[in-house]
Amino acid sequence: MGIEVDIRLLRYFVVVAEECGFNRAAARLNIAQPPLSRAIQHLEADIGTSLIDRATRPLSLTPVGRLLYDQALQLLARVEDVEAMVTAAVSTKRHRFVIGFVASTIYARLPELIRSFRAEAPDLDLVLVENTTLEQIAALKDGRIDVGFGRIRFEDASVRRVVLRNERLIAAFPLGHPLAGEAGPVSIARLADEPQIIYPARPRPSYADQVLALFQDNGIEPRIAHEARELQIAIGLVAAEEGMAIVPESVRRARSHDVVYRELEEPATSPIIMSFRLGDGSPELARLSAVIAQRYREWGYDVPAALERP
Repeated sequence: MGIEVDIRLLRYFVVVAEECGFNRAAARLNIAQPPLSRAIQHLEADIGTSLIDRATRPLSLTPVGRLLYDQALQLLARVEDVEAMVTAAVSTKRHRFVIGFVASTIYARLPELIRSFRAEAPDLDLVLVENTTLEQIAALKDGRIDVGFGRIRFEDASVRRVVLRNERLIAAFPLGHPLAGEAGPVSIARLADEPQIIYPARPRPSYADQVLALFQDNGIEPRIAHEARELQIAIGLVAAEEGMAIVPESVRRARSHDVVYRELEEPATSPIIMSFRLGDGSPELARLSAVIAQRYREWGYDVPAALERP
């Protein structure tokens, strides 16, 4: 999940929640009941708490389970939105173009960019692959993907990276938190004693290290309450009053009824980075770069000069 999100486990969990039982869920998923139970136990172990109250009949969700269910529906809807943009090749003559992405870029307008690219290049067989930034570097060098969208800077002589923009970071608080009711930006210093929910727990380095560096650069050793595997789980834990989290600004769209977002006083950003093979002069990459430049102008973002010269 998250930067290494296991979509399969989330889908299993949603079906169990909707069917209120493992037997019916297993039948709907066309799998045996024991591996389904083990999959849900694995998900609970990753999160660190029970999601399903097995003492009730029919089965019901725990409070954290209800939060995760809401978050899982949103995440799966976004994944399906991305998948819907990518139609199967209707002819073996169509050229295949593979895009790697980290999960958090789904909130940062990546689906809109892919949709625009699809309209601009209907002759391409687009494939979307979720993987970490580090995995993207290896996949680019091996030719398994053609471009990657991530948040971590990695140096590699074979790969060129372009910072598309730096997204502001904001603080996420549970609805009833004292800092949630105040107006205006909040300083990092006021967050020193707040329990922090960071993500992803692994692999590292990752976005989590950007958040930790933000505290450490301000002379603060953060108090880490949870290390979540995925952004949606981190936000769910915030809603459950398990702590607060520093998240990219685009996450505001994901949840608002029980999470309050406040800007930070300190300038803090996380980059959105496009990576591709050094020397790649393919027309497909040029078309994608042109689409991004056009949409960025429409959205009022600064357009990196490098987009005009992939």
